[in-house]
Amino acid sequence: MKLKKLVSIILVMSLALFFTGICFAGTLSEIVKRGELRVAVQSGSAPYAFFDKKGEQAGSMIDFTKGMADAMGVKLKVLDFDWDGLIPALLSGKADVLAADMTPTLKRALKISFTDPWIYVQPCVFTKAGASYKTLEDVNKSGVTVGVLLGSTGETIAKKYLPNAKIKSYKGGGRMIVQALLAGHVDAGVNDDLAVLTVLPDFPPNSIRLLDKRLGQGKDPLAFAVRQESVNLWQWINLYFKTIRANGTYDKNISYWMKGVEWKKDH
Repeated sequence: MKLKKLVSIILVMSLALFFTGICFAGTLSEIVKRGELRVAVQSGSAPYAFFDKKGEQAGSMIDFTKGMADAMGVKLKVLDFDWDGLIPALLSGKADVLAADMTPTLKRALKISFTDPWIYVQPCVFTKAGASYKTLEDVNKSGVTVGVLLGSTGETIAKKYLPNAKIKSYKGGGRMIVQALLAGHVDAGVNDDLAVLTVLPDFPPNSIRLLDKRLGQGKDPLAFAVRQESVNLWQWINLYFKTIRANGTYDKNISYWMKGVEWKKDH
């Protein structure tokens, strides 16, 4: 009886390991078999992902995921979601990869697995150019309303470092906060500096001023994400970024999309 029981236990464990292996390898092999890489983005946060003047999806992360699809030998399908719909889209299987300007956090990592960071950004507070605010203490007052993006790291940072101010959350990309600020709906905004600086050319010159680029603990990482069981896909994406860093593709992407606004002429 003991021998039969031991054999049964070994058989059950072997089957568990077998099916776990299938699960781990599943996403990557399914993508190749399907012939399509499905990526969830929020199209409204240039220069990461947005609809250009031709109505086509463009941006740094769009180019990266096109490169991923090409390397896999499959087509790219970009799926657009609101910020609060990104993680559910990934978990439900609608998307294979989450490609957004999302910061890996311990809370988010309870549900999804983040790749290695592909870039670091700096949280900042910004106001109208003519506003009287000079320091964080000036903004951290009960009579001040601060605009943030719903569900973003900026929202979390604003609540932590500006506890006395009124926090007003908006759904959409970074442009929403700038529009709200110039329209007088908020007194200041919190977002990463790259997202703010990128949209400024679309508004009146010298209308916005960065108040403090050292809000919080310094720079925040941004990373892609996959479902927790998609281990091979997670490893493959990390290898992809190591590969394009080595061959210069990564630097070309960052130089074009992140270090200037010349791309606005093309998009």
